[in-house]
Amino acid sequence: MLRTRVITAFVLLGLLLPSMFYLSQAHWALLVAAFVGVGAWEWGALLRWNEIQRRLLGIFVALACAGVALIAPDAIGASAIHEFGPVWVVAVYLIAAVFWCLLIPFWLRTRWALGTGAAGLLTGLVVLFPTWLALVQLRIPGPGILLALFAVVWMADVAAYFSGKAFGKHKLAPNISPGKTWEGALGAVVGVIVYGLVMRFATGYAPLALPLWVMVLVLVTAVSIIGDLYESMLKRQAGIKDSSNVLPGHGGVLDRIDSLTSTMPIIALLWLVTQGIQ
Repeated sequence: MLRTRVITAFVLLGLLLPSMFYLSQAHWALLVAAFVGVGAWEWGALLRWNEIQRRLLGIFVALACAGVALIAPDAIGASAIHEFGPVWVVAVYLIAAVFWCLLIPFWLRTRWALGTGAAGLLTGLVVLFPTWLALVQLRIPGPGILLALFAVVWMADVAAYFSGKAFGKHKLAPNISPGKTWEGALGAVVGVIVYGLVMRFATGYAPLALPLWVMVLVLVTAVSIIGDLYESMLKRQAGIKDSSNVLPGHGGVLDRIDSLTSTMPIIALLWLVTQGIQ
C-alpha cells in the first residue's frame, strides 16, 4: 500500500507541477474544471446516486466551470483586461465563507444527513464551484504563490499527523474521525504559523500587520481541519471509506482536496480584499 501511495504521489506531482507552471491561465482553468468534475462524480456517491447520475453530475459540473472560464476570461486572468473581483466572484466566495465558517461547525456538531435530493446537490455545488474558482484565481499572482498556498494545507496535515502521533490523547471528533486529536489540531496550528512566518520574512510579502497575519493563519488552519472533518463525516454517513479509487493508495479526488475545498475560497476572498477588490 505504501509503495502504491508513493508512486501515485509522484505521478500526481509529475502532472501537477508542469501544468501549474507552464499551462496558460485558460488551459489551467479547463484542467482544474476536469479535476473538479471528477470530484463531482464522487460527490454523487455521497448522495447515493447511481452510476449514470454520478457521471452526468460530473460532466455537468466540469462543463459549467469550463463555461464560466470561457464566458468570463477577465475574472480568471485569461485576458488582457483584469477584473478579478466582480460582484459575482465576491458573492461566490462570501457564500463559501459563510458555509464553512458558520454553517459547517453546526453541521458537524449535529451531524445532519446530507440528503440525496436538491439540498445535497446544492451543497455539492457550494463545495466544488468556489474551489474551482479559487484554484484558478489564486494562480493569477503566479504559480509559485499557488504552490505556496497548497503547502499551507500540506503543512497543516503533516504537523497534525506527527503531533497527533506523538502527543495525541484527547479526541477531537471521535464520532466523525476517531484518529484526530486536539493535540494534532494544535500541532497543525503551530506548524502553519511557523510556515507562514518563515514565508513572510523570507519573501517580504506582508499584506497584513503581523498580528492579523497570525490570526489569518490560525483561521485557515481551523477551516482546513473543518473541511477534512466534514468529508469524513459524509463518507461515514454514506458508508464508504474513500470517495473513490481513482487515485490508487490515496482514494479519490475529494479525499485529496477535502481541506482545499474549505480553505482556498476563503484565501481567495482575503486575497481580493487585500488587493482592493477590483
